[in-house]
Amino acid sequence: MKIMTVQAGRPGVQPLPSHPIRIAAAQAQAQAGDIEANAATVAGMVREAARAGARLVVFPEKFLSGYEPDLIQADPRRCAVQPDDPRLAPIAGACRETGTAALVGAAFQDQDDLYVSALVMGANGELVTRYDKQHLFKSERKIYRAGAAGCTLELGGWRLGLGICYDSGFPEHARAAALDGCHAYVVGGLFSVGNGYHESRTWFPARALDNTCYAVLANHIGTTGGWNACGSSAVWGPDGRPLAEAGPDQPELITADLDPQVLLAVRDAEPMLRDLRDTTARPRARHRLT
Repeated sequence: MKIMTVQAGRPGVQPLPSHPIRIAAAQAQAQAGDIEANAATVAGMVREAARAGARLVVFPEKFLSGYEPDLIQADPRRCAVQPDDPRLAPIAGACRETGTAALVGAAFQDQDDLYVSALVMGANGELVTRYDKQHLFKSERKIYRAGAAGCTLELGGWRLGLGICYDSGFPEHARAAALDGCHAYVVGGLFSVGNGYHESRTWFPARALDNTCYAVLANHIGTTGGWNACGSSAVWGPDGRPLAEAGPDQPELITADLDPQVLLAVRDAEPMLRDLRDTTARPRARHRLT
């Protein structure tokens, strides 16, 4: 797996992948503040994803501790992941044994700073990198630092742009990934019953169609950090249509095949990304109506 930082560039400069790839999205009940128990759940679901033929499995935002801002702020040594954290060993072992990579949501402590992160565990069991959430929700800003840059993963010729929850509400975030040649936008989140479900079913099809890329969401189930999560992890095609969706309240793992021929057909039919003009090069014309 090759990792690089997102840099906006010209759309379409990256060739399409030569083969399909199967991606899984996992949802389960996180145990509040219990990284060891949640890591064991992740390891088990990595093995389940591998049996289903997935090359990559995605987990919800801050799954390793649960969302749990109060617990994390009160005891970051227990509830946040640190560099070289031995509690990641079961996940590393599952990835190494199966050859399946994982994106695992965690609070991450880097010196004195806390981040909302997606940990990228390679198929060899190594922690390859982490992506730090760039758009913090209002209640998160007093606890966490915002990430400084996007992150693109390269796996089997597929370029995957990472996001975490609220990132996906900003069209510019997925567009930056698309302009870096990404073929899919991959997100771990916490979306809740009611408005959160509405948001996710509005944002993700839009991010997919606007950028003619696949979109993947792994969401929590049950209650975490005071939120009643709505589950329904899903994958959308590059035309914005749903390909797979989990139920609202049960542990579940869904898979979908990302197909380069489908990607090509949709981008031929919906050429918005190819036809995108640079709207920042000139000032906007302004006219006064009397």
